[in-house]
Amino acid sequence: MKTIADRIAVVTGAGSGIGRATSVALAERGAVLVLADIDQSGMEETARMIAAAGGMVSCHQVNVADQEAMKTFAAEVERLHGRAHIVVNNAGIGILDDFVDSNLDDFRKVVDINLWGVVYGSKFFLPLMLKAGEGHIVNISSLAGIISTPGMVSYGTTKFAVRGFSESLRAELAGRNIGVTSVHPGMIRTNIAKASKVVDTALQGRMVEWFERYGRPPSLVANKIVAAIESNRMRVLVTPETYLMDAFKRTAPTLAEAFNAQFMNRFRKAINPQYGNRQAAKSDSGRPKKAASVPASSTEKSDLAA
Repeated sequence: MKTIADRIAVVTGAGSGIGRATSVALAERGAVLVLADIDQSGMEETARMIAAAGGMVSCHQVNVADQEAMKTFAAEVERLHGRAHIVVNNAGIGILDDFVDSNLDDFRKVVDINLWGVVYGSKFFLPLMLKAGEGHIVNISSLAGIISTPGMVSYGTTKFAVRGFSESLRAELAGRNIGVTSVHPGMIRTNIAKASKVVDTALQGRMVEWFERYGRPPSLVANKIVAAIESNRMRVLVTPETYLMDAFKRTAPTLAEAFNAQFMNRFRKAINPQYGNRQAAKSDSGRPKKAASVPASSTEKSDLAA
């Protein structure tokens, strides 16, 4: 898409972080913004920022995990604007817990928001792009969609899936003037560390601290998203660690996965020694116990001697 000005841009998860920054960046390029979030107050704050700069914007409270709600949302956008040109499927959540201990309801919730939200956003707005004759879909994956991370099985599952979905859809839409991009941010200064469900509170506290201290601003991701839309890029890597791990994974995949797993497990144990003790206890409990040796009776000894 060569120009963004006057295009209708839909952004989910627009109430904070990457969604807010991307909405503002698109508005600065002249797009008409359609914001979606379950957080009404955060979304309205984003809208105020855009309106104060002279941009056109509307707000829609939507749960992206709800198929019928997303279908109704797309219909509402068609009624208001007649078409859509850009969709940024950004809404997402995280849960940090070992898979063996995790709740399947939590796992399902992550899949519903992080994956089905992307699928619904693409499925229901794609006809509006085809109607407009051009379009671009941006799906937010993660560094966790490039390399695996212990304790984030549900999150990683969805982010690998978003990457695969994006690349498959891009291939299918080739030649139809609609691009698809998957974005892999890395450590960005957003609320995800605070908002994620983390069983280990000590780990969550350190994660929040790291994101605040070392995370890059969401505007960095937003600017790369805008550039990707304009140049129709298939994949966007954002932070140095994302570039590093992507190269490592491609050149030595087994070693890269082993290194990342070992690093993350040591990191968690260093932050919370009790986590390490629990893991050791689980390992011990899973090992078969040796049978106690019982001295043979005199009769048994005679039988053995025979």
